Amino acid sequence: MFEFSQKSLDRMEGVNPKLIRVAHLALKISKIDFGIPEHGGKREDDEQHQLFLDGKSKADGYDKLSYHQSGNALDFYAFVNGRASWEHDHLAMVAAAMLQAAAQLNVSLEWGGFWSSNELINGIPYGWDCAHIQLSIE
Repeated sequence: MFEFSQKSLDRMEGVNPKLIRVAHLALKISKIDFGIPEHGGKREDDEQHQLFLDGKSKADGYDKLSYHQSGNALDFYAFVNGRASWEHDHLAMVAAAMLQAAAQLNVSLEWGGFWSSNELINGIPYGWDCAHIQLSIE
């Protein structure tokens, strides 16, 4: 069974408790280890804006807000062979555990891997943000 590192736990500070519960259950049921990267949890406006300027986000933090700013999103990386992996197939395995955990906890999630994209990897269509989950806000 996998456990979050202290860094990953610290990076979830300020994140919606529902999403934290999903992440913890997902880590218990996942076939692959994962963690939360720097900037992967709740973000302040200026932090979000800098990620936008760096080309790492489509939300500028002011006119277009990110779910991270309200604490309703998490980014993740897979942990494979002792190192972080951003490979789409690894991220999809983590996302499957997240979605399964969310279903068990009756929490509605969206995975960035389902978002519209023309990208095909090994013949499989992936969305543009495979390392991202967020609460479905109705």
